Amino acid sequence: MDIPVKNVLDLQSEIIRLEKLKQEQEMVLKHRFSSPSAIFQSIKSIFPKSPEGEAGAGGGGIGSLFSPDIVSLISRFVLPIALNKTLFKRSGFIVKTVVGLLSQKASTYISEDSVTSVWGRVKSLFGKKPKTAVKAATVKEPLVRPV
Repeated sequence: MDIPVKNVLDLQSEIIRLEKLKQEQEMVLKHRFSSPSAIFQSIKSIFPKSPEGEAGAGGGGIGSLFSPDIVSLISRFVLPIALNKTLFKRSGFIVKTVVGLLSQKASTYISEDSVTSVWGRVKSLFGKKPKTAVKAATVKEPLVRPV
């Protein structure tokens, strides 16, 4: 969008246009980094999800190591460490190795969708329960006797 500058008025109008464009871009950046969740979403957008066709049904495609969702990536490291530090704290080397291998296999079933569905179920258990409707008092019609 190069506008030819032929005189001083063209130059001034181009400067004003560029300053407005700069202000609009600053507002967009401020909005994008306004909260911690917005910052997390911006960082998360750097790591794209792998398409279903590449990863296949088992999740073992070529791009599965470099472009999984962030929850799956974190669970590959956190799950074995958490199990070995808590449940299998006094176990031997062989048991910890087997637990590490099995938990990494199990972490392939953990995805962002499964975590959000479990989180939604937990929230619904502890969320506000809908109040039961109070029955309205029924008014009886007066008894009319035929004459």
